[in-house]
Amino acid sequence: MPSQMSPEEFRAAAHKAVDWMADFLRDVRDYPVLAQVKPGDLIDRLPSSGPEQGEPIERILEDFSNLIVPGVTHWNHPRFFAYFANSASGPGILGEMLAAVLNVNHMVWKTGPSATELEQVTLSWMRQWLGLPDGFFGIIHDTASTGGMHAIMAAREAAAPQIRLHGEHPSLVLYLSEHANFAVDRAALAVGVGRNNLRHIPIDGEFRMRPDALRAAIEKDLAAGRKPFCVVPTLGTTSSSSVDPLPEIGKITREYSLWLHVDAAYAGPAALLDEHRHILDGAELADSITVNPHKWLFTPVDLSILYTRRPEMMRAALSLEETPAYIVTAENQRAVNFSEYSVPLGRRFRALKLWFVLRYYGRDGIVEILRNHIRFAHRFAQKVGEDPRFEVSAPVLFSLVCFRYRGSDDENRSLLERVNATGEAFLSGTVLKGSFVLRLAIGNVGTTEEDVLDTWELIQSLTSV
Repeated sequence: MPSQMSPEEFRAAAHKAVDWMADFLRDVRDYPVLAQVKPGDLIDRLPSSGPEQGEPIERILEDFSNLIVPGVTHWNHPRFFAYFANSASGPGILGEMLAAVLNVNHMVWKTGPSATELEQVTLSWMRQWLGLPDGFFGIIHDTASTGGMHAIMAAREAAAPQIRLHGEHPSLVLYLSEHANFAVDRAALAVGVGRNNLRHIPIDGEFRMRPDALRAAIEKDLAAGRKPFCVVPTLGTTSSSSVDPLPEIGKITREYSLWLHVDAAYAGPAALLDEHRHILDGAELADSITVNPHKWLFTPVDLSILYTRRPEMMRAALSLEETPAYIVTAENQRAVNFSEYSVPLGRRFRALKLWFVLRYYGRDGIVEILRNHIRFAHRFAQKVGEDPRFEVSAPVLFSLVCFRYRGSDDENRSLLERVNATGEAFLSGTVLKGSFVLRLAIGNVGTTEEDVLDTWELIQSLTSV
């Protein structure tokens, strides 16, 4: 067998694969959203050891359809409403395919000039659309978890640069909301901030971080001889999509000279809409901010943007006494080496798929889709409010609706399991004010109002079971 597919074999196989992709995107509603398999099913159906001899690509594609696809929970389904729904749009998929063919690793500018500069251009477009200041430097990471880790690392460098030489600083304290994503806690742990130095600030009646409680926590730590260094508010919390009061929090961080990292992974794109632009009020005070195009901007996983107005801190946090000779490049003011600002040396050409998405839909097209998603969510919440058996559990700010059956937690958990078991839709749950609630999150580019209303009818039909 030749070491490389011939162009003819590749072309034939690629056509088959693309035909399958197009059919899948057309017929995706025919698939159950939640995989109808049991743990270990695929392991039991696959050989326990790899093939000694190569196999025909036709057989591999056949096994993909018959073995792999049945075990897939379809995040790319219009009725995937769990967690924060996302979607891989057609243009994004094409960009991902071409990036795989080029197989670029733009660890430094010369190893990927187009990849490096397209990342700068697309992130500048996004920055402008979001209304962020001109001075913000953007870099693409895989997820907001990784971006947040780099932001906290930079905050640590700004507060205690000696850590890079001597190790962890036991007095550094980080502040976040009770409803912040747990990825923030894990990012802090990864850069050496102990669990005892994480402060989960109480929330108000709308699940937002309380600035007064933040100030009190900072003062308490200062009085105890600790060193507050970073605050992480969230715009669009995972449980309820609540928005922490960024202007007030930003003023506090400036008063105490703390790093302000804004987690806008989910709700950030809403700032493209004039009526939601205000959610980024105060962002000019931020030292860094994350936004995830792979959540609510139709870009295939994975792609998260980290903006910072202090990139020199990220670079300093990762600097070495001497750069290895194999990575040294000729200096040029316009040649950005992104690997100097992040832990990974290898960098995929992620910007290509985002560029495809932004160009295909344009700002107006994206705004129209996001506005429809928000309208669908409010329509769903209206339907919930009209049924006396149910109640809306949190303000509907964007495309997430938190609601519950007016019964016990066990009844709500059972209802969620029955809905998901049908395969017709997939929802998730959380706990708000001590009660278990259901979450319906809209974010797929193909989701229609009919998908949302049909899901509500499904929920109603299973409530009395």
